[in-house]
Amino acid sequence: MGRMDENGRTASRTAVLVCQGRAAADGRAAVGRFADPVAIRLLRPEERTVVDLVRAGTPPEGWQARTGYESVRACAEIAVPRTVAIDEALRTGPGAGLVAGADVGSASGTGAGSASGTGVGSATGTGVGPATGTGVGPATGADAGPATGADAGTEAGVDAGVGRQLVILGAGLDTRAWRLAELARTDVWEVDHPASQQDKRARLAAAEARPTARAVHFTAVDFAVDDLSAALDAAGHDPAAPTTWLWEGVIPYLTRAQVAVTLAALAARTAPGSTLVLNYQSPSAKAAAGRLLTRLLGNSVTAGEPWRSLWTPGRMAALLADHGLHVTSDHDLLTLARALDTPTRSRSSLRTGRVAVAVATPRRPGPPAH
Repeated sequence: MGRMDENGRTASRTAVLVCQGRAAADGRAAVGRFADPVAIRLLRPEERTVVDLVRAGTPPEGWQARTGYESVRACAEIAVPRTVAIDEALRTGPGAGLVAGADVGSASGTGAGSASGTGVGSATGTGVGPATGTGVGPATGADAGPATGADAGTEAGVDAGVGRQLVILGAGLDTRAWRLAELARTDVWEVDHPASQQDKRARLAAAEARPTARAVHFTAVDFAVDDLSAALDAAGHDPAAPTTWLWEGVIPYLTRAQVAVTLAALAARTAPGSTLVLNYQSPSAKAAAGRLLTRLLGNSVTAGEPWRSLWTPGRMAALLADHGLHVTSDHDLLTLARALDTPTRSRSSLRTGRVAVAVATPRRPGPPAH
């Protein structure tokens, strides 16, 4: 069970699973395009055991242990194309595309988006060793930074890609503010449920992780009940300046109404020149059946975190357009994985997971005052 906050809410187990998947894939898949050496440092010893097994390609005995192993293997397969697509969108901006050679906007109504209970191509090599190249030092306060040593390439990345403000909605155990050099001149707001954020900050302190971002602002928000705009105001976000918004791994766990409310709050703080990078799941009867089965069997680490909304690309594009955001690209993860030449055994899961990029359209002027 995840750790509880003062209100009895537990930290997200899905966030831990995704972090395990990234740690298992680091240095094994899409080398040169994918890397996350920080992920393993955020995991506790008991959470690293299955990562070591996946990296060694050694399935454990017993159905419960094997189910946990397969969940991490599957998550690793899904995490690689998703992470690469998002990272490259942040680096290059909305006009450059996500992955060279990938088809844009291919819709699919089949397959599963679940990251658990499905197989992944076998990982090779041995156990996980210490991460390197990420900068180690004590984390300080709520705003960790600034980072130093940015080069001309980093400055170009700020100008062409992510910009000066990055807001990560539902950050979980996201590591971008601790591994992307392109964020050296960027303020990052990590928005998440208080229980998950408390858990993450404890992990960061234990790892003595130092951010590569200029500053990290931890912004506690329960998307189901809290006012996102008020929380960002209190945390110092500037709604008049361009913002890159990242919404990864959250939308399926919100109702349609909660997604719409969050988008409205986001759009109200979105200046011209802003970009939204989002990950969502398209509908799949197979995915729904698979997730229901794992919940009934009680063998899913995310059984208490059900999906609440799935979206076709057309319906998502229409919703974004209603909030002044124009979709410039929308890829399924299977297409991205094939472009990266990474394992695709979980084809149904990859086919229904999607990464889209949308840009803020100019606001139409209101009617003249009389």
